[in-house]
Amino acid sequence: MEQSSLKKTPIYDEHLRAKARMVPFTGYSMPVQYTGLVDEHHTVRKSAGLFDVSHMGELVVSGPGATLAVDRLVTNDVQGLMDGQARYTVCCNEGGTILDDLIIYRVAADNVLVVCNASNREKIVGHFNQQLSATHEVRDISDDTALIALQGPRAMEILRSGVADGRAEELPAFHFADMPVFNVDCTVSRTGYTGEDGVEIFCPPGEAARIWRSLMAAGESAGLRPAGLGARNTLRLECRMALYGNDIDDTTNPLEAGLGWVVRFDKADFIGRTALLAVKEAGLARKLVGFEMTDKAIARDHWWVINDADEQVGMVTSGSPSPTLGKNLGLAYVPAGSAAVGSALRLRDPERGRIGNAIVVKTPFYKRTR
Repeated sequence: MEQSSLKKTPIYDEHLRAKARMVPFTGYSMPVQYTGLVDEHHTVRKSAGLFDVSHMGELVVSGPGATLAVDRLVTNDVQGLMDGQARYTVCCNEGGTILDDLIIYRVAADNVLVVCNASNREKIVGHFNQQLSATHEVRDISDDTALIALQGPRAMEILRSGVADGRAEELPAFHFADMPVFNVDCTVSRTGYTGEDGVEIFCPPGEAARIWRSLMAAGESAGLRPAGLGARNTLRLECRMALYGNDIDDTTNPLEAGLGWVVRFDKADFIGRTALLAVKEAGLARKLVGFEMTDKAIARDHWWVINDADEQVGMVTSGSPSPTLGKNLGLAYVPAGSAAVGSALRLRDPERGRIGNAIVVKTPFYKRTR
């Protein structure tokens, strides 16, 4: 897709000023890196990074019993949320495979915000409309919402310049509240996709660039730097956070993907429950596991997992060097019999034929201690 046909986020000009390398991503021109992937990755782990995630999709479901209505469309418990609380979940089809992974925000019993992946915006909006339009209003507010993620151990310290009363710091993980950020009415959520502390700031598109500049100025002395899609990917991989289109999609179910913890069979019925119960009862044929290379090879996305007869028995879904750990890591679907920690794996580059050796390890690969 040519750059001229790509959408631009409200922060696009700030990326150009920072000399970002821009790439096409889900129909948008997005920054993949500024100073370099590894540098940005370490900055987020050690101080703080600022991400433009305005390409994400947002929809609002409103009307009496909105939480109950949304609860039927996702696997995790929405009914149990309190006002101002968010929850990670997946949305499945009747076959139990994943349409998208989502974060559900309960604003009130009759008002629910849903954040979906940019690549699945039309699909999820269409699915929610198909299921709920007869009883509830479903509004796609993606184009009216900008989203900035401030992530890292110094993120909350930096945010104090824009939220002087300390309300943001009082938010527990996966809670959110409306509050002014640099005198702009925003919604601040204690969530992120890096494994570090931080917030995601929902703000008006017309004010997004100013908030971005204000945060960058406030965080300069603390080491705040802008970070791109490249670092976002390595940060989330180290924490085993799923990437839709790689680790999960509509051919995978949450149980084999290691997301059984977001499937609540004990709640009211939800789309895909019957199929997932059948999967659970039959046992998993394959599992998504974390692996660490035991040689110098770097397994990349779409490498094969092969058996002793050199036949493909699985697939690498995400693979990369880990800047934090100094190892080559990845995720792969493997036969259930090869999924135990310590199991040896043989991996092949299907294009060049190169073989790499790996071992299944416990995940997440990285977990912050502070």
